[in-house]
Amino acid sequence: MNKQTIRREALVYHAKPIPGKIKIVPTKNYRTQRDLSLAYSPGVASPCLEIEKDINNVYKYSNKGNLVAVITNGTAVLGLGNIGPHASKPVMEGKALLFKIFADIDVYDIEIDSKDPDEFIRTVKAIAPTFGGINLEDIKAPEAFYIEKKLKDELNIPVMHDDQHGTAIISAAALINAVELVNKKIEKIKIVISGAGAAAVSCGRLYKSLGVKSENIIMTDSKGVIDIHRKNISSEKTEFATKKKLKGLEDAINGADVFIGLSKPNILNRKMLLSMAKSPIVFALANPDPEINYDLACSIRKDIIMATGRSDNPNQVNNVLGFPFIFRGALDVRASKINEEMKLAAVKAIAELAKKPVPEQVNIAYKKRRLSYGKDYIIPKPFDPRLIEEIPIAVAKAAILSGVAGIKVDDWEKYRLKLSERIGGSQKTIRLIHDRAKQDPKKIIFAEADQLNVLRAAQIAAEEKIAKPILLGNKDIILELMNSIDFVSDIPILDPKDDDQRKNREKYSKIFWDEQKRKGISEYESISRLKERNYFGAMMVKSGDADGMLTGYSRSYPSVVKPIIDIIGKAKGVSRIAACNIMLTERGPIFLSDTSLNIDPDSKELAIIAKMTSDLVEMFGLKSIMAMLSFSNFGSSRFSQAEKVSKAVKYLHKVLPNLVLDGPIQSDFALNSDMLKERFPFSTLVNKKVNTLIFPNLDSANITYKLMKELNNNLSIGPILLGLNEPIHVLQLGASVEEILNMTAVAVIDAQQKKE
Repeated sequence: MNKQTIRREALVYHAKPIPGKIKIVPTKNYRTQRDLSLAYSPGVASPCLEIEKDINNVYKYSNKGNLVAVITNGTAVLGLGNIGPHASKPVMEGKALLFKIFADIDVYDIEIDSKDPDEFIRTVKAIAPTFGGINLEDIKAPEAFYIEKKLKDELNIPVMHDDQHGTAIISAAALINAVELVNKKIEKIKIVISGAGAAAVSCGRLYKSLGVKSENIIMTDSKGVIDIHRKNISSEKTEFATKKKLKGLEDAINGADVFIGLSKPNILNRKMLLSMAKSPIVFALANPDPEINYDLACSIRKDIIMATGRSDNPNQVNNVLGFPFIFRGALDVRASKINEEMKLAAVKAIAELAKKPVPEQVNIAYKKRRLSYGKDYIIPKPFDPRLIEEIPIAVAKAAILSGVAGIKVDDWEKYRLKLSERIGGSQKTIRLIHDRAKQDPKKIIFAEADQLNVLRAAQIAAEEKIAKPILLGNKDIILELMNSIDFVSDIPILDPKDDDQRKNREKYSKIFWDEQKRKGISEYESISRLKERNYFGAMMVKSGDADGMLTGYSRSYPSVVKPIIDIIGKAKGVSRIAACNIMLTERGPIFLSDTSLNIDPDSKELAIIAKMTSDLVEMFGLKSIMAMLSFSNFGSSRFSQAEKVSKAVKYLHKVLPNLVLDGPIQSDFALNSDMLKERFPFSTLVNKKVNTLIFPNLDSANITYKLMKELNNNLSIGPILLGLNEPIHVLQLGASVEEILNMTAVAVIDAQQKKE
C-alpha cells in the first residue's frame, strides 16, 4: 500500500462513521423514569453520602476502580516528536483502545496544554480523584522523570510512564530468557544501550534490578558514549556515566554480550556486530526501522539472538504485552502505586510464560507447527490469551506482598476465571484470523469483482497480504471501479465470457463434461455453463489454478451453492454439506450450525453437522464445547424434534467420547453456567464455557444468527461451508467489505488446512 493510500484510509478511518476511536457506553439501565431517578436525582444522593462516610466506597459505587487516565502534553509522540496536545489526541485514543481490548480497562484520554512540568503535575493531581490509575504518555525527557516521580510520591493511585517502563519490562523479560539460552550469567554480561531517553534510562535501571552490574552498562547518545568527563548532562545520564575511555559506539560494542537499541535506524553495522562476544544478544528496537535489519543481522551472526519492535520478525518487543495487564492487576487490588516489586513480577511472569507450552490457537494464528521456547521465541506473542491471566495475577500478588494493595484476593482461581472472562475478543478473533492468513496467503477467486464492495475487499486483501486475489467479472467494469478507488495492481482479471479465456473454457468444460455426461449434461451445455463465473471459478479451483473462491455477493444462496456442489463435490468421508456462522460476541466467538443448508436434518445428519462444526472450531485453534439445542432439556419432551436431538447426542457420546457436548438443552441454560449448574448439575457442560451451538433445524439456526447480528451488533463470519472437497465459500447477500474481507481470511485458512 502506498503512502498516499495509507494516508487517505487512515483519515477516513478516524473520521467515519463518527470522529475518533472511543465512546462512552452506559453500564446501567436507563430506559424508564425510575432508572433515571436512580441514576441521577434523587437516587444518586445515596451513593454520594456513602462515599462521604468512607472514601473507599468510591470503588463500590463508581467506575473509579476500572478507569485509567492516559495523559500527555504531546511533547514526545513516538515517531512524530513535539506535536502538541491537540495533534497527540488520536494517539492517546489509540492507547485507550489497547487498554480496553487487551485488559477491559476503561480510559479517558486527557491532553494537557502545558510544557511546564509543575503546572502539568498540578493539573494531574487536581483531576486524580476521578481515576483508579494514571498512564503518562509521550512526555519528553528529562521532564518525564520529574513528572512521574512527583506524581508517584504525591498520589495514592498507580502512576506509570509507559514510554519509560513498558519497553523496560518487556525487554527485561526477553533478556532473562536470552541470557539463559546462551548459558551466560546476568551478573557478568556486558550491555551497550544505544539511546539515552526515558526508555533507555528505565531499561538500564531495571536491568540492574535483575542483577546486571552498573559498571557493565555502557550508554550512548547522539554525541557518543556517556562518560564521567561529559559536561552539562542530566542526572539520569550521569547515573550511567562510565569511567571507561571509549570513543564511540564502535569502540563500546567491542566484546559486548548485549546490544539494546533505542535510538535510530541502521546505526549497528556488520563490523560492530562481528566484534560482539560469542552468542550476541541484539534487541534492535527502533521503530519502524531497527538499528540493524533482522535478516541481515542473522546472516552475519548465526549465533545471534535477535529481537525487534516489529511484528513481522520473531521476538517482538511490544509494550502491549505489559501495560494493559500491569494496570489490570494494580486496579484489581486497589494498589496505591506501581512499585519495583510489581514491575519485576511482570517481568518474571512474561519470561516464564514463554517457557510454557503454547496454546494451539497461538500456533495456528502465527502459522507455526509448534512455537516453543528458544532463540526465535523468547517472549510471548501479543495475542497469547494467557497474558490476561498470568501477568495481572503476578502483579496483584506482588502488590499485596509489598504492602501497596488496598484489598486482598481471597480466591486466586476465582480471580483467574474472572480475568479470562473479561475479554470476549471479537476484534482479537478477527486479528488472529487475519494474521494466520497472512502467514501463507493463497490465490482466492473473487467471483463478483465487478461489484464495488467485493473489489474493495480484494484490494485490502492484496495490500494487507491476506490473499492473492484473482478477479472474475466484466473486465471494463472492474478496471473502471479500480480506477475510482485507486486500486493499482497487477492482479489478474478474468472474464469467463471473453475470447482470451476460450482455451481455459475448453479445458475446464472437457473435465466438467467427463464427470457430468452421465448426469444429463450435454457437451454443448458444459461449454455454455463454463461461461458462468461460478462454474468457471469452481473449475479453476478444482484444476489447481486457484486455491479457493468467494461468491454469492449478488445472487441467492441456492443458485450459487448448486454449481459448487456439482463441480467440487463433498470431501472424502462426508455425506452431508453444512454451513456455520461464527458470531463474535462479548463472551468470545460462538459457532452456530447449520445456518444455511439443511432444512430439517435427522439425528444422524445432526451428528454429522456437529462433528464438522467441531472440526471447524479446532481449525481456529479452539476446543469445541458444544450444546445440542432444543426447546426442551435432557429428555423432558418426547416430541420428534427433541427426540432426534437426544438420539444425536447419544450417538456422538458413543462414537466421539472425547467431544465435549450435551443436550438436548435450551439455549439459555447452555449459555448461563450458573443456571445450568443449579438445575442440571449432572450435565457435562457444567463449569464449561459453551462456544458451539448446534440447532435442530434451519429455521432456528438462521433466525438466531440474524437476530444476534442485527439486535446485538455482533459481527458475523460466514456462512462457512463445511464438508466440501475444496475451499469455496458463499458470501451473505450484499455483504459488507469487512464481512467479505473476513471471509477471505477464512477461505485462505481453509486452503492452508486442505493443502496440509
